[in-house]
Amino acid sequence: MRAAPSLPYRRLLNQRIAGAKLGKPEQVVKHFGALQAQDYNQALWAIGLRMRSATVMDIEQSIEDRKIMLTWPMRGTIHFVPPEDARWMLKLSAPRVLAKDKRRLEQLELTPENIESCKQIIHDALQGNKRISRPNIMQLLEEAGICTKNQRGYHLLWHLAQSGLICLGPREGKQQTFVLLDEWVPRPKDVSVSEALALLAERYFGGHGPATAKDFGWWAGITLSDARQGIEAAQSRLISESVNGEIYWSSPSECVALEERPSVCLLPGFDEYLLGYTDRNAVLRAEYAPFIVPGNNGVFMPIVVIDGQVAGIWKRTVKNKGIDIEISLFVPQKEREESLMDAALQYCTFMGLPLASTSIQLMK
Repeated sequence: MRAAPSLPYRRLLNQRIAGAKLGKPEQVVKHFGALQAQDYNQALWAIGLRMRSATVMDIEQSIEDRKIMLTWPMRGTIHFVPPEDARWMLKLSAPRVLAKDKRRLEQLELTPENIESCKQIIHDALQGNKRISRPNIMQLLEEAGICTKNQRGYHLLWHLAQSGLICLGPREGKQQTFVLLDEWVPRPKDVSVSEALALLAERYFGGHGPATAKDFGWWAGITLSDARQGIEAAQSRLISESVNGEIYWSSPSECVALEERPSVCLLPGFDEYLLGYTDRNAVLRAEYAPFIVPGNNGVFMPIVVIDGQVAGIWKRTVKNKGIDIEISLFVPQKEREESLMDAALQYCTFMGLPLASTSIQLMK
């Protein structure tokens, strides 16, 4: 009798890393509810690797076409979200995030008057479906006598995004642009707090399950009480199971496999497979965690995942001749080196560049 697929493998399937892929960027983002995007280029790959066929240009075109968008809805952290969901997500999370921001505003000497002045300046500059790069917005504020140095400018933009005034638009070269949320995204019908919690629970467990209420609460940046309320409201559209005395939730449409298949993949930094849960022990051994977040500085490295387990890190170097990929493993994986090469080629195909070289070594 075959053993039931493990929790990590079921997550690989439900996260569309293994098994059935999706066809469009907007399908990937909606499947997750929101997708981590702290590093823009890494986030493009997070979407692309979950599609049947994709290039970096495909993902960026979907941003230009307003099929997906970037804002700060979960934990005040940047994510890709479906445009039609951006407002209710911000409405759900922003009050809690902004309430915690008062101390930081004091440290930066940003007063309500400063924020209101910035709001008016930026609104007037962007009105009429304009998009302006971050450096140019900073220049506008400086010219108006508002200092943007020492993180003040970035924090102002973040604050105005949390307040629902602006969001990120398509890039201009390597620069972020900002647009008015009300002009960029059509205004959908209002969603109540209880409806929002239920929707978010359904999306989260559909894209991340099996997972716990605590995982959901951490990911969404809501209280455990609110997380449980969302689960209760969406319970008819979810299924539960007990694992080691803890309740895990997932979608009834969960991808099911009769048996586990070998899998090797190169995931981006900040990927939902690792960052989408408060408890990561199922896929990452404690002794390896310092390699994934060096110095515990909050920056998650791109990871190598072999059969559902984090097995190392990787980095890319883009050159004129193509991409050099360096893979560093925690333990030798001789029998998987061909699969690692295939994974490196998959990434280069997504980027539209040849694989110039690949090195596989043990972590130093």
